[in-house]
Amino acid sequence: MSSLSVDTSNQKVAADKSSKTFCIIGDPVEHSFSPLMHNAAFKYLNLNYSYIAFKVKVNELKESVESLRDINVAGFNVTIPHKVEITRYIDRLSDEASLAGAVNTVKNENGIFVGYNTDIYGLMAPIEERLPDFECIEILILGAGGSSRAALVGLSRKKNIKSVFVVNRDKQKLSKIIELGNTLGLNCVPMEYADDEKLSQISTRCKLIINTTSVGLANEKSLLSSDSIHSESIVFDIVYKPIMTNLLECARSAHAKVIFGYEMLLNQGYKSFEIWTGLKAPQEVMRKALLGIFGEPR
Repeated sequence: MSSLSVDTSNQKVAADKSSKTFCIIGDPVEHSFSPLMHNAAFKYLNLNYSYIAFKVKVNELKESVESLRDINVAGFNVTIPHKVEITRYIDRLSDEASLAGAVNTVKNENGIFVGYNTDIYGLMAPIEERLPDFECIEILILGAGGSSRAALVGLSRKKNIKSVFVVNRDKQKLSKIIELGNTLGLNCVPMEYADDEKLSQISTRCKLIINTTSVGLANEKSLLSSDSIHSESIVFDIVYKPIMTNLLECARSAHAKVIFGYEMLLNQGYKSFEIWTGLKAPQEVMRKALLGIFGEPR
């Protein structure tokens, strides 16, 4: 699929009188900050658009997608746990979404639901800011869902990564994610979820640790302690509420660098906005809406 053409003008657009609705679907979804940042962007650009959140349970996904078709929704984001399953119910996938086998952004193109994966950019942009060289490093990924698939696609574009270890409870999902990573040219190694000692040994060797699970969303204890994190590591938790998860607290205690989950949320949000509107995302507006006037945590 051809790359998106985006208007790079920083000027506000003329008021758009046509009403459009966008949304996010997932479960849980009540914690989502996506409505906040997208509605701020729509308002700033004088667009008569609205963005809302819909809780959609696993057994309701197909029916919910059909309902979105019926109301002619302009586009929607997809979050946990639907990023992989949603591929069964939309009409076409972008190249990146097809490669990852996961979708987090859908655009209604004249009645055709087209799936994109902006999580790849959302994940890799903040990592690349902190880690310019991936040569011979080891990486640990916690989880085997849609976001871990996006991470593998992004990492596969980097040369000479030594190993990518993946931990997940569900062995079937773990097997599929390992197969994907190896198909992409990575050296992916599955790990038993319950083997705490081995996990700790591996994690202390890893330059980059990425949590793609929802662990931390309800203030759960991290799978890794501070003793399991090297001081020269970079720890990325995609959970953004709370901003400081237990995993990031452990990383801070270990004097490691941290990447906050809201950084992924913002970056994938910019791309989603541009796919839907064809306009350059007002990044500062979206960032301020998300973080408030006091700025990001340090």
